[in-house]
Amino acid sequence: MRLITDNNENMIVSLHVALEMADAKGLDLVEVSPNADPPVCRIMDFGKYQYQRQRRERQARKQQKTIEVKEIVIHPKTSDHHLSFKVRDARRWLQDGMKVRVRIRFRGREIAHSDIGRTRLDNIATELKDVGVIEQHPNMEGSTMLMVLAPASEAKKKQQ
Repeated sequence: MRLITDNNENMIVSLHVALEMADAKGLDLVEVSPNADPPVCRIMDFGKYQYQRQRRERQARKQQKTIEVKEIVIHPKTSDHHLSFKVRDARRWLQDGMKVRVRIRFRGREIAHSDIGRTRLDNIATELKDVGVIEQHPNMEGSTMLMVLAPASEAKKKQQ
């Protein structure tokens, strides 16, 4: 078998000799590549290796940025006053770096006037164009119309 020592030296030895070398140094003999010809083993402190790998994974998870998606639900007949509160919330969320899903829910015969919902979503998008960009354009999903807005700074990073 091919053996990689703790000093990164390569040598070809038998299994018995490799086990004796690992035992003499107080380390573990770990099979790295069993399908290679000859199989590759390494002398290392396996507990230390596992600990360092877990630390790297934990550090990577810590630096990972999770994007939260907030949702606003309105109706075609929602008053302009109520809509201004919703737009103000969406502006705050976009400035905080969250995505905003704007959903217009149609009830009963309101679905026959989906153009009203589309104009509402377009108006919301124009009001928020300074802090957000349209990630998903308005489209119908059953009895709801949906649009997704992303923070403007995030969109600029993706373009670069």
